[in-house]
Amino acid sequence: MRETTYTVTGMTCGHCVSSVTEEVGKISGVTDVRVDLPTGAVTVISSREPEVADVRAAVEEAGYELTA
Repeated sequence: MRETTYTVTGMTCGHCVSSVTEEVGKISGVTDVRVDLPTGAVTVISSREPEVADVRAAVEEAGYELTA
């Protein structure tokens, strides 16, 4: 398993966390998504490292911005 952490901005509540978790969780190979609301850290656990473009698209679909 691979674990990769990204930074997402714009999340302010539990609904934000749910939206990001749901969209990123749809990426092929992703088995778990952990979001730390105070820091904006989104940790993705997957069978292979997802493409950054896929993670960015999923985060943007949820209404937020991937910054790192």
